[in-house]
Amino acid sequence: MLAPGLFLCSTLWLIDNSKSSRMTPAEPEILFARKGAAGLVTLNRPQALNAVTLGMVRALTAQLEKWRNDLSVTRVVVTAAGGKAFSAGGDIRALYDAGTSGRHAEMLAFYGEEYVLNTIIKHYPKPYVSLIDGICMGGGVGVSAHGSHRVAGDRYLFAMPEVGIGFFPDVGATWFLPRMPGELGAYCALTGERFGAADGIAAGIATHRVASPRFTDLVEALCGTAPVDAMLAAFAAPTKDAASESKLAPHRSTIDRLFAGGRVEDILAALDADGGEFAQKAAATIRAKSPVALKIALAQVRKGKDLAFEACMATEFRIVSRVIHGHDFYEGVRAVIVDKDNAPKWQPAALAEVSDAEVARHFAPLPDGEWQPPELVRG
Repeated sequence: MLAPGLFLCSTLWLIDNSKSSRMTPAEPEILFARKGAAGLVTLNRPQALNAVTLGMVRALTAQLEKWRNDLSVTRVVVTAAGGKAFSAGGDIRALYDAGTSGRHAEMLAFYGEEYVLNTIIKHYPKPYVSLIDGICMGGGVGVSAHGSHRVAGDRYLFAMPEVGIGFFPDVGATWFLPRMPGELGAYCALTGERFGAADGIAAGIATHRVASPRFTDLVEALCGTAPVDAMLAAFAAPTKDAASESKLAPHRSTIDRLFAGGRVEDILAALDADGGEFAQKAAATIRAKSPVALKIALAQVRKGKDLAFEACMATEFRIVSRVIHGHDFYEGVRAVIVDKDNAPKWQPAALAEVSDAEVARHFAPLPDGEWQPPELVRG
């Protein structure tokens, strides 16, 4: 989810929607163009760090369906305006305002359609290439991570920090977090840690690394008819020294050992027992998050490894349908975005007070009907 100024709270980047009012109202939020063999997409809300709106979701969904059936379009290339962010997520202030005004149906419309778009991208029959140079979180991950090619630039910065505002990692995180090597998915979900390009590639979230100054030339090359894989291979930076640039590589064995627990309490106990600087920092970071959100996030990682993609998306819609009627999401946004006191009062306040039944309730079938994948996927 996430996102429009930009606030850094521990490892959580959030976006204050008030800054988006500086945009020219008539300026399109998302741009589409045809050049050569490519369909070009530009996320175009730079003042709001390209936070994803329902209008953008609907426009991109419709355009991808048009290009799916256009034989002259052989690949889709997604870029972002502004240079600072690919997309820092969903417009959380707008969603907060909707929820606190009782407009929960409006919130569910956004999430339901966003998850349909994520699924369309996952199953898109043509190369879908995202050029990511800057912040990529929440909803920005949703419009990039499920495509066939994810290119990280020099300023690449990935994270799923939702538990820091009482939400949960969505947009398909139930699918991709368990499929990261070792326990990186659990570490990512519980800490909200930021991954640079080297760590993004190691985690499988990024597929290629290209120097930022070469992005313009890469887009031009991708508009030709040469195979996408060949073009990316020609532009990609060497990866043999990636480990030396990775912040997480020196801690991978520690992460795999300490984050293997089935309960958040077990992971914290392991971190405390280790006592090293890395473990202490991770434990302190986790303890600042919403207890309910932490337990939901870990359950996603553990359950998601056995689920098909569409089942993961249906699971996330079940969770969000409950979270938007709860306390912690609104309290988290209040603390970080609205009042900016960075002192959320979580309910419950302790992990021990969050029962297994409460966690299971978020994953239970919906009485009024489940989320459905798009027709092209079902058929």
